[in-house]
Amino acid sequence: MTMSETNSTIQKEQKPDSQSNIVATDITSSPKGEEGCHGGAARMQEAAKAAGKSQVLEQYAKDYPAGPHDQPQSMCPAFGSLRVGLRMRRTATVLSGSACCVYGLTFTSHFYGARRTVGYVPFDSETLVTGKLFEDIREATYKLADPEKYDAIVLINLCVPTASGVPLELLPKEINGVRIIGIDVPGFGVPTHAEAKDILAGAMLKYARTEAEAGPVAQPTARATSLPFISLVGEIFPVDAITLGRLLEPLGLAAGPVVPTREWRELYSALDCAAVAMLHPFYTATRREFDAAGRPCFGSAPVGYEGTAAWLDSLSRLLGISSNLVDQAKNAVLPAIKGALKGSPIDARITLSGYEGSELLVARLLLESGADVRYVGTACPRTEWSDPDRDWLESKGVQVRYRASLEDDLAAIDEFSPDLAIGTTPVVQKAKELALPSLYFTNLISARPLMGPAGAGSLAEVINTAVRGRERFASMEAFFEGVGSGNSAGVWEPQTARVKEVA
Repeated sequence: MTMSETNSTIQKEQKPDSQSNIVATDITSSPKGEEGCHGGAARMQEAAKAAGKSQVLEQYAKDYPAGPHDQPQSMCPAFGSLRVGLRMRRTATVLSGSACCVYGLTFTSHFYGARRTVGYVPFDSETLVTGKLFEDIREATYKLADPEKYDAIVLINLCVPTASGVPLELLPKEINGVRIIGIDVPGFGVPTHAEAKDILAGAMLKYARTEAEAGPVAQPTARATSLPFISLVGEIFPVDAITLGRLLEPLGLAAGPVVPTREWRELYSALDCAAVAMLHPFYTATRREFDAAGRPCFGSAPVGYEGTAAWLDSLSRLLGISSNLVDQAKNAVLPAIKGALKGSPIDARITLSGYEGSELLVARLLLESGADVRYVGTACPRTEWSDPDRDWLESKGVQVRYRASLEDDLAAIDEFSPDLAIGTTPVVQKAKELALPSLYFTNLISARPLMGPAGAGSLAEVINTAVRGRERFASMEAFFEGVGSGNSAGVWEPQTARVKEVA
């Protein structure tokens, strides 16, 4: 659905006799000239608390602690929740926010291949202040709630509706058999888009858990095995899920659903697990729901030789699996991992940063591949689930920085003079300016298998190819030396002509 189609379809006409008793706070204008979401985080937070959103913001502050920086530089956090909703089958995702924000989020979602409708309920100062925006959202939800098309409808408040107190929690929990989930994902209250994934994943898991506790639920999609399984938390490469299944089989276990899930029924299945692998460690709200369901969790992931052995040991301690079975599992996979690492060595000094939450895992794999990793920066916070990886990395002399800022990442490049910088778009841009080979973490590193033998050899080719390109960078730098600076930047300073007098 295009933006114009969405506007005409989802923006609903107000009934003549419809009067809302929900009155929101107007933050769209200010006598100081500050407007809308450009008024600053502090002002938006104050408005949100005054409008009744204190509990939400306090929970976010607890789940996603800031520091040492208030917020790393990254894309709009709401993209994380939007991504989770758009990847789920039979799920409608609707945004309520400033038009510029909705446009940017829609563009980004389609850039990443969503190919799904993004709903939009627009507003202006009048509908915001009078509460008609809430009525518009409510009407749009009722008209969207078609059980033939949807299992759930997700409604996401962006900065302005959150700061104005638009109460999505007052929407019905179910309409015509369609589940209604409303969440606030303000940029001033959620540090990164990675954690916004957790907000929606946790909200859906909570809804599914309460359904299961209330009585029988729909049968999850049939599984190929009856073995107890391990639910997997974190968006991983599809091959990794298959690798995990093979790794668990000697233990009498299977790989379960990946949370965030791709369809609603998988949530029931995820809750019905033997244990939970927190592959990405920042899913705090999601972990809380597994805790409520009585499911034990454990951290890290089976990456590299030592990482895989440690992960299997951790799982065996958690579930009381016999040492014989664990040894069988190790013997089945560790030699192949060692061979893959030996056959695809990496000989380069590397700094690494990103905002996906898997940065520490990638650093472990690079180190075991022979790379000299000096610095790992992640926009995500420190949690107990990343401690095994942090401890291992720091024991190897790697500097680990949580809530890393762009300035931290760039300072690491200056300090360690790497052969390759892996990072976010601005890190890559800066590295290129320095004629330094660089790779974009999200598209070129995290979008590859990391686990088992497949993961052990997956990074070497792209890393080594990039490092070998340094000579080309040096040649280009020499060829274009001076271009883009001084008089060659396209801005000419007037030159004073000097005329020699002829005697």
